[in-house]
Amino acid sequence: MRYPATKLPRVGTTIFTEMSQLAASEGAINLSQGFPDFDAPEALRARVAHHIGEGANQYAPMTGVPALREAIATKCQRLYGRKPCADTEVTVTSGATEALFAAFAAVVRQGDEVILFDPCYDSYEPAIELNGGRPVRLPLDPVDFGIDWQRLADAIGPCTRMIVVNTPHNPTGTVLSADDLQRLAELVRDTDILLVGDEVYEHIVYDGRRHHSLLCHDELAQRSFVVSSFGKTYHCTGWKVGYCIAPAPLSAEFRKVHQYLTFSTVTPVQLALADFLAAAPEHYLELPDFYQAKRDLFCELLSPGRFRFSPAPGTYFQLLDYSAISDLPDTEFARWLTREAKVAAIPVSVFCEQPLKRRLVRFCFAKGEATLREAAQRLCSI
Repeated sequence: MRYPATKLPRVGTTIFTEMSQLAASEGAINLSQGFPDFDAPEALRARVAHHIGEGANQYAPMTGVPALREAIATKCQRLYGRKPCADTEVTVTSGATEALFAAFAAVVRQGDEVILFDPCYDSYEPAIELNGGRPVRLPLDPVDFGIDWQRLADAIGPCTRMIVVNTPHNPTGTVLSADDLQRLAELVRDTDILLVGDEVYEHIVYDGRRHHSLLCHDELAQRSFVVSSFGKTYHCTGWKVGYCIAPAPLSAEFRKVHQYLTFSTVTPVQLALADFLAAAPEHYLELPDFYQAKRDLFCELLSPGRFRFSPAPGTYFQLLDYSAISDLPDTEFARWLTREAKVAAIPVSVFCEQPLKRRLVRFCFAKGEATLREAAQRLCSI
């Protein structure tokens, strides 16, 4: 028997799986994969147990539990001045990665071009290719990781179907401004180009910055799939619950795909999230201060060492430049760091199509204080 050729010849096991497995085998502190080492709020976990006990253990509606969709819409109005229709514009998904795939599958056709900014999250390109699209990767500025607007304008052509915008940005932590959104609007105005807003770190921004969602901008909101994640907000990445907000015509196409990917998402968790969003909005409002304290501690602890860095403006990731330490390529350096220093990181080159001009690795600081102190001590000893 001859098996068919792979549809994703450049794809293997993700670096996140590889580095987490290496960290476990080496007994290293795992600051590679982006998950907290602390638990979801006790009150939220109690609501999950409550709904399980009450028998909410069968399929949820395909689009999501109504109470959760309404709670999401209310939160959007509070934060971004726009209340999407819970019935026609909000869809609950089995994680943000599913939502991203469904958005691409809903509108990308054979030969369509989708513009990505390097470095970028590694699920985008395979999802685009599986749906017949062609990723067009534009490098961000190598110093501040801002968008080169002229380069973006030059890349837009008759085959451009979509532009993917990630803010706060993984892996660099950069945050788009209101001016950035206005420049984007000027570029796509009078076109049929659609947008995906990957905004899973929407509540994790620092130093008084504001998260400028595509939902804040009237023009952009009308052409956008905006994706977010409860896992990032409530320290429960293993629950895999996210959502997508899009105008009704786009949501209708999105839901056609979603219903044949996962159909619905775990019922008692949806009900618990709806309860907690209504009862404790202060949680997501306090999240910037919560994570900024961790970022500041981690950076302070690293300052005596030989890594170079600027504190991340958003997300719970910190990039460190190791050029004063080693000439190894970043993937080799990350493996060396895991084996020798017993701290695992992610090499930034895996997020890029072209080689980076800087030697960078990414660390997750969504960890307890003791973990951060021990990791920093090991890193500073290099």
